[in-house]
Amino acid sequence: MASTKEYLDFILEQLSEVDDISYRAMLGEYIIYYQGKVIGGIYDDCFLVKPTKSAKEYMPEADMQLPYEGAKEMILVDDVENKEFLAKLLMAMYEELPSPKKKK
Repeated sequence: MASTKEYLDFILEQLSEVDDISYRAMLGEYIIYYQGKVIGGIYDDCFLVKPTKSAKEYMPEADMQLPYEGAKEMILVDDVENKEFLAKLLMAMYEELPSPKKKK
Protein backbone atom coordinates (compact mmCIF):
# COMPACT_ATOMS: atom_id res chain seq x y z
CA MET A 1 0.00 0.00 0.00
CA ALA A 2 1.40 3.38 -0.94
CA SER A 3 1.51 6.28 1.50
CA THR A 4 -0.78 9.25 1.00
CA LYS A 5 0.29 12.79 0.24
CA GLU A 6 -1.94 13.89 3.14
CA TYR A 7 0.08 11.83 5.64
CA LEU A 8 3.32 13.21 4.18
CA ASP A 9 1.98 16.76 4.60
CA PHE A 10 0.99 15.97 8.20
CA ILE A 11 4.46 14.64 9.06
CA LEU A 12 6.17 17.59 7.34
CA GLU A 13 4.03 19.95 9.45
CA GLN A 14 4.96 18.01 12.59
CA LEU A 15 8.65 18.36 11.65
CA SER A 16 8.32 22.11 11.04
CA GLU A 17 10.17 22.88 14.30
CA VAL A 18 13.46 21.88 12.62
CA ASP A 19 15.07 23.52 9.60
CA ASP A 20 16.14 21.85 6.39
CA ILE A 21 13.66 18.98 6.16
CA SER A 22 13.14 17.63 2.68
CA TYR A 23 11.68 14.54 1.09
CA ARG A 24 11.76 12.49 -2.07
CA ALA A 25 9.00 10.28 -3.42
CA MET A 26 10.11 6.73 -4.12
CA LEU A 27 7.89 3.86 -5.28
CA GLY A 28 4.76 5.24 -3.63
CA GLU A 29 6.53 6.02 -0.36
CA TYR A 30 8.58 9.00 0.86
CA ILE A 31 12.19 9.24 2.02
CA ILE A 32 12.68 11.98 4.64
CA TYR A 33 15.94 13.96 4.86
CA TYR A 34 17.25 16.19 7.63
CA GLN A 35 20.06 18.52 6.55
CA GLY A 36 20.74 16.27 3.58
CA LYS A 37 20.95 13.03 5.58
CA VAL A 38 18.35 10.27 5.36
CA ILE A 39 16.62 10.01 8.74
CA GLY A 40 13.85 7.65 7.70
CA GLY A 41 10.70 7.70 5.69
CA ILE A 42 6.99 7.27 5.41
CA TYR A 43 5.95 3.74 4.56
CA ASP A 44 2.29 2.63 4.49
CA ASP A 45 1.37 5.89 6.24
CA CYS A 46 3.74 5.20 9.14
CA PHE A 47 6.72 7.37 10.07
CA LEU A 48 9.82 5.18 10.47
CA VAL A 49 13.32 6.34 11.41
CA LYS A 50 16.72 4.70 11.23
CA PRO A 51 17.60 2.72 14.36
CA THR A 52 20.42 4.92 15.63
CA LYS A 53 21.61 4.71 19.23
CA SER A 54 19.91 7.98 20.14
CA ALA A 55 16.64 6.99 18.44
CA LYS A 56 16.60 3.78 20.48
CA GLU A 57 17.28 5.80 23.65
CA TYR A 58 14.45 8.24 22.86
CA MET A 59 12.02 5.40 22.09
CA PRO A 60 13.15 2.30 24.04
CA GLU A 61 9.73 0.60 23.80
CA ALA A 62 9.12 1.41 20.12
CA ASP A 63 8.21 -1.29 17.63
CA MET A 64 10.60 -2.20 14.85
CA GLN A 65 9.12 -2.58 11.36
CA LEU A 66 10.30 -3.49 7.91
CA PRO A 67 9.60 -0.56 5.59
CA TYR A 68 9.46 -2.97 2.64
CA GLU A 69 10.48 -6.54 1.89
CA GLY A 70 14.24 -7.01 1.91
CA ALA A 71 14.95 -3.80 3.88
CA LYS A 72 16.52 -3.42 7.30
CA GLU A 73 14.18 -2.85 10.21
CA MET A 74 13.42 0.71 11.24
CA ILE A 75 11.85 2.24 14.35
CA LEU A 76 8.15 3.13 14.25
CA VAL A 77 7.61 6.64 15.64
CA ASP A 78 4.36 6.52 17.62
CA ASP A 79 4.46 10.03 19.11
CA VAL A 80 4.02 11.92 15.83
CA GLU A 81 1.67 14.43 17.49
CA ASN A 82 4.50 15.87 19.64
CA LYS A 83 6.48 18.43 17.57
CA GLU A 84 8.98 19.11 20.37
CA PHE A 85 9.75 15.39 20.77
CA LEU A 86 10.22 14.99 17.01
CA ALA A 87 12.58 17.98 16.83
CA LYS A 88 14.72 16.63 19.69
CA LEU A 89 14.73 13.16 18.15
CA LEU A 90 15.97 14.40 14.77
CA MET A 91 18.62 16.65 16.27
CA ALA A 92 19.90 13.79 18.46
CA MET A 93 20.02 11.40 15.50
CA TYR A 94 21.78 13.78 13.12
CA GLU A 95 25.40 13.18 14.19
CA GLU A 96 24.94 9.41 14.07
CA LEU A 97 23.66 9.36 10.50
CA PRO A 98 26.03 8.79 7.60
CA SER A 99 26.80 11.68 5.32
CA PRO A 100 25.30 11.52 1.83
CA LYS A 101 27.46 9.75 -0.71
CA LYS A 102 29.18 11.99 -3.21
CA LYS A 103 27.77 11.72 -6.72
CA LYS A 104 30.28 11.02 -9.46
